Amino acid sequence: MSGSDIETLDLRGLKCPLPVLRTRKHLRGLASGARIRIETTDPLAVIDIPHFCREDGHQLVSADAMEGCHAFIIEKAVAKNS
Repeated sequence: MSGSDIETLDLRGLKCPLPVLRTRKHLRGLASGARIRIETTDPLAVIDIPHFCREDGHQLVSADAMEGCHAFIIEKAVAKNS
């Protein structure tokens, strides 16, 4: 996946806590620094997704309101050495 190719995770129609749970599960399979776009209709996602990013160390690159949904771009945190 090149820098301009951002995978989209369509979570529209899912209610809290599923958007965060699915996002967390999807990010586990990605390399550090990878970016994904999340699309969700859950009104609580505007609170839950930024909170999830802060708690897990991911960077919330953008959060945009769109017609009928919200879109977030998240960059996966760099893995910490033990």
